[in-house]
Order: sequence, then structure tokens, then C-alpha cells
Amino acid sequence: MKSHIQDLVSQALQQLASDGTIPADAIPTPMIERARDRQHGDFASNIAMVLAKVARCRPRDLAEKLVAAMPESSLVAKSEIAGPGFINFFLSDDTYHALIPEIMQQGHAYGRSNHGENKKVQVEFVSANPTGPLHVGHGRGAAYGATVADLLEAIGFEVHREYYVNDAGRQMDILATSVWLRYLSLCDEAFAFPINGYKGDYIWEIAASIKQEHGETYKHSAEAVFADITADEPDGGDKELHIDALIARAKSLLEENRYRYIFELALNNILDDIRDDLAGFGVTYQRWYSERSLTDSGAVNRAIERLRSSNYLYKKEGALWFRSTDFGDEKDRVVVRENGQGTYFASDIAYHMEKMERGFDRVIDVWGADHHGYIPRVKAALEALGDDPSKLDVLLVQFANLYRDGKKVQMSTRSGSFVTLRELRQEVGRDAARFFYVMRKCEQHLDFDLDLAKSESNDNPVYYAQYAHARVCSVLRQAGDKSIDITPTPGIENLDRLTESHEQLLLISLSRYPEIVEAAALNEEPHQLCHYVRELASEFHTYYNASHFLVEDAALRDGRIKLILAVRQVLKNGLNLLGVSAPESM
Repeated sequence: MKSHIQDLVSQALQQLASDGTIPADAIPTPMIERARDRQHGDFASNIAMVLAKVARCRPRDLAEKLVAAMPESSLVAKSEIAGPGFINFFLSDDTYHALIPEIMQQGHAYGRSNHGENKKVQVEFVSANPTGPLHVGHGRGAAYGATVADLLEAIGFEVHREYYVNDAGRQMDILATSVWLRYLSLCDEAFAFPINGYKGDYIWEIAASIKQEHGETYKHSAEAVFADITADEPDGGDKELHIDALIARAKSLLEENRYRYIFELALNNILDDIRDDLAGFGVTYQRWYSERSLTDSGAVNRAIERLRSSNYLYKKEGALWFRSTDFGDEKDRVVVRENGQGTYFASDIAYHMEKMERGFDRVIDVWGADHHGYIPRVKAALEALGDDPSKLDVLLVQFANLYRDGKKVQMSTRSGSFVTLRELRQEVGRDAARFFYVMRKCEQHLDFDLDLAKSESNDNPVYYAQYAHARVCSVLRQAGDKSIDITPTPGIENLDRLTESHEQLLLISLSRYPEIVEAAALNEEPHQLCHYVRELASEFHTYYNASHFLVEDAALRDGRIKLILAVRQVLKNGLNLLGVSAPESM
């Protein structure tokens, strides 16, 4: 409906441009807004006030000319000029009535569009280091990224979902060394576990699988492992130097093949767990992109050479630096260390270079809020490579705090004392987790109330919305039990009987759904859809409590059944886009 009004205004503007009333090169896309008070119409536009100056006439006079030039439309009952020059549009009753058969005919497709024109968008999200299970913080990024991707797809973009697997670098070496040290403990070697090692139960489980399958094949004495190793932090040493020395010792004692076996076993075990977790959360990807493949394919070297050929690299203290300050970054960044090893940043440059080479029209990265400072250097690298940095959109997701019994749940990732995404799903269910995670803007902190998410009350927004869908299904079952035929009549027949205020509000809300989906997608704000679904559910519950649907009056019954069938379909469509099920009974 909104787009139809916009088309009418655009045609009127073109007509006024052709007769010289306004300059042809001054025509903007007209802004159409829903009226806050229906007494002032259904939609309103301020286009006359926007163009009054270039048209050299009073806004009200220009508004009158626009209304006069506007094509007739069966959807619009009348247009009025209000205030200093607003144009208010009043839709006909038949316009809202025609919406019901449209919803019923389109079904799952209602609210979807081709706004994106099949432009290619890549959404990369979660991309947690495969050094442990996904925790509740990753869950918010997963729910948010997946919903943004689904919304963009719903309005006609070709969406490619990707997980960047950080399967190289120091953190992976810490993981492999942690697993090996736990394995040594299972072989009855006694020593103090390093502060900077990974300590979760999952480390023990991987180590136990090695012990069970290979016995003591990978065993070395604690004395040999810790001989001449720099002290750890509690003993006056440096925890970073300590773990790095242990990594070097593990590689030396195990040698390449055996160290690589433990490394790959730990990586694959955890990565398989991450895949299973995300699949259970309703999140899937078109590609799991290996960081190591960037080196293997030569992409990292190619990116460095492109920067070098453009004179954006220089040597300093044995390292290779990128002149990111030339592009507004706060300082230059190292891409190759003194020892010749590429940095994480070098891999990230190559990865984003490769994204652009794949021909995406837009690239969306969903990162944790603690990566805010990383954005300027990545955009700087893209610009230095000759790519368009405006194609990259980085969305920052704040951490989610869990509350149980009114108290904050304390968590620490490195120590292993955190709530995993799997545990959260088991406690509150996938539906509540997905809905709660996207109820607020991604950059806002989220306090996740576990008790509320599990409650079967009107205060629980996901339960409230699902219950509305289940209530419609219950009405249909009641009709079947009473042998009442509720097969809808075709077209808009009997919809003129929907005259109650609750029915009028529902019709308006149903008409808003495509606009909400488009706005939520283009603004990357799934919370808009959450709020809409909850509002629609609230309006239905109010209607349900105030009216009977299976009335004796067959025409009225038919009109009401059509309306609640449309409500059920839109609730289901909205919930599904949020990754939430629409149960038929509760």
C-alpha cells in the first residue's frame, strides 16, 4: 500500500515536471509515512513542503497541484491537504478488505518482495575461534546475523552466509598444547596447568579420546616438558611467555606429525561441535571459510604484494607495516612480524580482498562490540587495495548478560566457567533464545532473563506471540468439533461485516507487515519485526477476548474467520523470519 501511494505521488511529480512547475532534476523519492492518527488519513507526505522552494510557490499551493495531477486509484478514497502543506491519503475500505484474500493466496510469500533485485550480499557472522564451545555471547551474534540474512533474502537479495574459521595462529596452538597437557595429566604426569591454557571440560574430553585410542603414545615426562620453561605468572613470571614456551616445547617433543595430529583433532572436534550447535539453533551457512586456505592459496601474499606495489607498506624494526594512518586509522599496523610470520590482520586483509573479488555488491560483517577499533584498519586496507570500503558494513553486537533468579550469571571464557549456547537452548528452548536475542538493537546491551524466557505468561513476548497463533488454530479445531463449515468464501465477500474497532486495527496492522519486513531488513534491525509480531499478537488477543468467531450469522462468521486466518498467516511468517516456530497448540 505504501509503495502504491509513493508511485502515485511520483507520477504526479513527473507530470508537474513536464509542465515546468518543478525542475525535473529536483525530484526526490517522495517520503510516505503512515499517519499517526487515522482521522488524518492512512498515509501522509510532506513532499510539497520539501519542493516548495524550488517550485517557487507556497507549500499548500504546490500540494493542491500535486493532488490535481495525481492519477486516480481504486485504493485511495480521497486525498486532503492539511496544515502547512501535508497531503493526507485515505484508503478505501475495499483496499483493506482486498488484503485478506491476498494474504491467504500468497501464504508464506506475503511480505516478501524483490526490492533487492537479486543483488549479492555476503553476511559473515559468529566466526568464533574454534577453541571451545559456543557460549551465550556467540548466541546473540548467531541469532542476529542469521535473522539479518533471512530478512535481506526475504526482500529479494541473494544472500551468502559465511563462517570464517580461525584455524591458524597462536590461539589454535594454545588449544592444541592445552589438550596435550591434559592428556599428560591423564597419563599420571603431575604439574601446574598454565594460567593461559584452555581449561574447560571439553579439553579433558578431547584429551581422554587420545588416551583411549593411543594409550601413552604421546606421553612425555613432566620434567622433560617443563625443563627450563619460563615461569608462569603466579611464580613471578609472564603467562604469555610461559604458554608460548610450552607451545614451542610441545612442537619440539611431539615433532611435526604428532603435534599436527593433536592440533587437527582438537580443531575438528570443536568445529564439529560448533556446527552441531548452530544447526540446532537454526543457523546454517553456505560456506565455512578456512583462514589457513588464505595462506595455502597465496591470497595473503597476493594482498601484501598489492599493498607493496601501491607503496602502502614499509619496514621498521624488522617487521612489515601497513600505512593505515594514511586512511584515518589511529596508527600504522604490522602485517608481517619480525620472524616472517603474517599477522591476523594480514589474513583479514586477504579475506576481505577475496570477498570483494567474489563479486558481492555488499559485504556485512557481524562482530562483537570489542572489535570496534578494528573497523578503521580493515576499511583502510580495502581502500589501499583499490576496493570500495563503503561496500563493507560492520555491525557490532554487544554481549548478552544472563540473569537467573534476579542475579547475574558470572562467566569466564578462558577458565571454562561459562554457559554454552547448547545449555541455553536446553534450558529455555531455541524459540525463546532466538527471539530474546534480537529483541533489541544489536549495539544495545542485552539482559537475558532466563526465568522470563521459560515462563508461560503474557510477559514472555515469544510465548505471547506463539500463543496468538495457537489460539487461531484452536478456534479452527473448535469449528471442526462442532461440524461448522469454515471454508472461506472467495474474494472480499463478507469482509464488509468487519466493522468493529478491533477488526479495523487488525486490518491496518496486517497491511503494515510488508513495510516492517523491508524496514527491518534495510536497517538491519530485526527488533522492528519482534515488536511488530508482539503488537499484532496483542491486538489479536484483545480481539479474541472481546468477540466470538463461531457466531450463528454465517456472513459475519465468514468475515471473521477470514480475518483470523490472515492473522495466523502473518504471525507465522513473522515468527519464521525470526527463526521461531509457530505452534498449533500450547
